[in-house]
Amino acid sequence: MNEPSVFGGPEQTMPKDAVHAGSWEHRDLHNLYGFYQHKATVEGLVCRSGGSERPFTLSRSFFSGSQRLGAVWTGDNVASWDYLKISIPMLLSLNVAGICFCGADVGGFDRAPGPELLVRWYQAGALQPFFRGHSATWTPRREPWLLGDQVTAAIRSAVRQRYCLLPYWYTVFRQAHCSALPVLRPLWVEFPEEPNTFAVDDQYLIGGALLARPVTDPGATEVNVALPGSSEIWYDVVSATAYRGGETLRLPVTMDTVPLFQRGGTVVTRTTGCGSCTADLQLWPLAVTLALDANGVAVGDLYLDDGHTFRYRDNNAFCLLTFNLSPHRLFCCSAGGQVELDCGRVVQTVIILGRKSEPSSVTLHAAGQEVVACVFQYEEERAVLTVGNLNLQVGRDWEIRLD
Repeated sequence: MNEPSVFGGPEQTMPKDAVHAGSWEHRDLHNLYGFYQHKATVEGLVCRSGGSERPFTLSRSFFSGSQRLGAVWTGDNVASWDYLKISIPMLLSLNVAGICFCGADVGGFDRAPGPELLVRWYQAGALQPFFRGHSATWTPRREPWLLGDQVTAAIRSAVRQRYCLLPYWYTVFRQAHCSALPVLRPLWVEFPEEPNTFAVDDQYLIGGALLARPVTDPGATEVNVALPGSSEIWYDVVSATAYRGGETLRLPVTMDTVPLFQRGGTVVTRTTGCGSCTADLQLWPLAVTLALDANGVAVGDLYLDDGHTFRYRDNNAFCLLTFNLSPHRLFCCSAGGQVELDCGRVVQTVIILGRKSEPSSVTLHAAGQEVVACVFQYEEERAVLTVGNLNLQVGRDWEIRLD
């Protein structure tokens, strides 16, 4: 918690006579106190590992600069629909301020969520940077498997989607680290020329590619989703249905679904399955989904490192892949200046959304290898081309030609 849990009295923190060195009253240093405790903890953990291991530290108290230290959460919330709804603008504000690794207690810290509220909170939390269920010891238990099969199934689906998307989340966090672009982005970050996006705080972008609209109202059977950019194409990640930007959709929702769209012209990498822990997750092959824009192209990155050490920083031991798709060619290449990362990951599947026609042939061209005909499937009704059984080693350059 990293702060004195003293909230009684007029100061709402330690009394006025709790004075620090230099005659500073604690109310002037409350958040800095927590910040420096967080900082000291991080430095101690790095030192204990001999400078090799990246620590994970979570703090409730934070200040300017805390983004360099670890994750934060929004503090004690309540199991109510109002608190679920307000968690989204809170996290967007933190991201715009540079505190990207943030989240709210899923399910609410105090009181007991009903089954519907718990499902909707898990669905929202699974599409936010820091994802954790947390509650006070005096509240009733609310593990997903305690509230019936329908609740369990809906929450399981949200958690699995979250874990499959971790390669994309990791890539977006790397972008935030290098460029300070928020992980969660209000619509106006990507579409500043559209004033109608300025007041939207019930939906957001994850990086530049995914648009999420969590359901935050009880009994909802429909939600409004604003799709920005009149020249943009947005693809429903489940149905692959394409929608033009510049309009507001009225979409039906069930307990099992939350609207999520991929932006045309972008690339999203997922694992093809998920295990019971992240170590298992790293063994799964990868699936790369490319969503075509109005010009029939898509560009995006995938970033991987060992997930534990500072070798990415000290030895350039990482993998940064760039995918570039034109109407007849998908090229994957590694960025220069990196040491080859032996992570054992492979790209198994390539999925192209919005392709208007079936190719006559799909062939794989890799350096030092013969040209190979690829197994592919085209779904005309959904305009989806899937190329499978690729087994392409991450970090190697390759090209797929669509003739």
